[in-house]
Amino acid sequence: MLGGGRITNLNWLELFPDRIKSMLLELPPEYLGRVEEVRIREGRPLEVNESGGHRFVTGQGLLTMEKDKAYRPGRDDCRRILDLISNHSLYTLEEELRKGFITVPGGHRIGLAGRTVLSNGRVEHIRDISGFNVRIAREVQGAANDILPFLYDEKERRMKHTLILSPPQHGKTTLLRDLTRQISSGSLGSSPVKHAGMKVGVIDERSEIAGSLHGVPSFDVGPRTDVMDACPKAEGMMMMLRSMSPDVLIVDEIGREEDAEAVTEALHAGISVIASAHGSGPEELHSRPAMQKLMDNRMFEMYVLLQRSSGRTTFRLMDRQLRVLQLRVKGETHHA
Repeated sequence: MLGGGRITNLNWLELFPDRIKSMLLELPPEYLGRVEEVRIREGRPLEVNESGGHRFVTGQGLLTMEKDKAYRPGRDDCRRILDLISNHSLYTLEEELRKGFITVPGGHRIGLAGRTVLSNGRVEHIRDISGFNVRIAREVQGAANDILPFLYDEKERRMKHTLILSPPQHGKTTLLRDLTRQISSGSLGSSPVKHAGMKVGVIDERSEIAGSLHGVPSFDVGPRTDVMDACPKAEGMMMMLRSMSPDVLIVDEIGREEDAEAVTEALHAGISVIASAHGSGPEELHSRPAMQKLMDNRMFEMYVLLQRSSGRTTFRLMDRQLRVLQLRVKGETHHA
């Protein structure tokens, strides 16, 4: 587990109809506790993903690599899942259907696939939904323990401008969530250094960091944290700067030109920014014009590179000149 810590939020089985829930409950408890995704595709094998390894699930709740032995959810299963995640009121989720995902209590995110309905060339909503990717959010308190001390400038008593990099499903969001909690509450992970806690502004465009429901975070993001939920990143950063006077801005998966401009404006305003982006390393980011501009101007003081192999996570720390500062190998991780 990255940084150690306590895993919470295990209510995700309630998202499934009884038949599928009973199959999942037959899985070994230690495996069930590590499941990251459950994929439901009408008429095709029930699939689970744990630590990057995909397996099918039989009608008896056994794991298998053979698709012909797997349970195949039917139309009734899919309709029942829609009823459960929409609380029997699908029309109330029009905005979520337009985006292609739904965030439910507990911070779990459900991706949707089906037939899109267009209006003026843009997706209006999705209908005939036949595919679900239930991405299970887990709160790992302590996930940031080993990294956080390196991100604090003790002399200036502020957080360093930091970019967290990794391919998908390597724990970026889990790490950001615990960084938010600890910075807000005044902890510095495994370091004996303490601070009084900082005002943190989270721009949570996809409702993944805080897992907000009706504007209220589902996860512990700290006592001094304000969340701008379901808001475009660039616009949300500017709104936070104008209205909430944060010490630190937290934002997930930047990459567009407007994101880079907002990050630059925040840094020039003296606000610390901790962001994440998809990528295996700084070299990959250089191929994206918006990110290249941030790197060439050395806007980030620290880079955290997360890599994963055989259930283990390596994190590498680099300074703004891309010099390696620290290399750590940790145990098994759990992801948002």
